[in-house]
Amino acid sequence: MNGTTLYESPSAFASWRIALPHSAAAVPVARALVRTALAELDHGADGDTAELLTAELVANAVEHAIGDAPIELVVELLPTGCHVEVHDPDPAPPGNLTRPVDIEPDPWQEHGRGLLLIRALSSSCGHRATDSGKAVWFRLPAVPAQRRPA
Repeated sequence: MNGTTLYESPSAFASWRIALPHSAAAVPVARALVRTALAELDHGADGDTAELLTAELVANAVEHAIGDAPIELVVELLPTGCHVEVHDPDPAPPGNLTRPVDIEPDPWQEHGRGLLLIRALSSSCGHRATDSGKAVWFRLPAVPAQRRPA
């Protein structure tokens, strides 16, 4: 996993933090990092879902964050699951992350479903202010090896 910084934290069994360009090119890089991390460490979180939700977070940061400063992807693989955060320099909270789940996006709008997907498919999600903007995150649970499909 070239270009990533591996660091250990007391609760994580593996963590990566990588700066990504503030462009659409960041999305496939972020997906590849998450896919590779989960596969190489044989982690129990659903890799397809982790990739999809990571792509949504990164795409939202690229599209909505002000300026052209890099965004940052943080991936933590924990014994209990996977935690992914995307940091961007825009302090404004994400639009529909806190909207009630039963409110449907406008079907005529091209955008607006990404954060609803994150809310529907993750075990938890949210956002928090940071010193340099905000972090938007999600968690996926680890599935025990004996319950994973072969």
